[in-house]
Amino acid sequence: MRKTIAATGALIILSMTVNVTAQEAERFQLERTEQGYVRMDTETGAMSICHERSDQLVCAPAADERTAYEEDIAALQDKVEALESRIDALESTSSETASELPSDEEFEQTLGLMERFFRRFMGIVRDFEEEKTNSPEEPAPDRT
Repeated sequence: MRKTIAATGALIILSMTVNVTAQEAERFQLERTEQGYVRMDTETGAMSICHERSDQLVCAPAADERTAYEEDIAALQDKVEALESRIDALESTSSETASELPSDEEFEQTLGLMERFFRRFMGIVRDFEEEKTNSPEEPAPDRT
């Protein structure tokens, strides 16, 4: 019984391996050239140049792809450097802003001025309402 289960498991694993290998074989196409082989990825279109070394096929990206790959890396490195410098600038600005906050004394003085302003404003509103209730027939004086 155990041998049957082991054999069934081995067959399942073997069939999965064959399916994966078949999918990979369909994905890549090899063409023989004078210098070796050219391998093309049918999904992405990427091409690689392959050579036989020690009975193994060794592949490297084609020259155009390598140049594009290196250019992409250089562009990404430039972006990272720009972002890092921007972060440094923002961090230095935030520390300067924190030191520019008013002192407690300046804050209390400003708050006192605002309180006086609102008290006077509310006094004007009360005076206006009293005048309106005392003489509804007469038009209110023009205050600007």
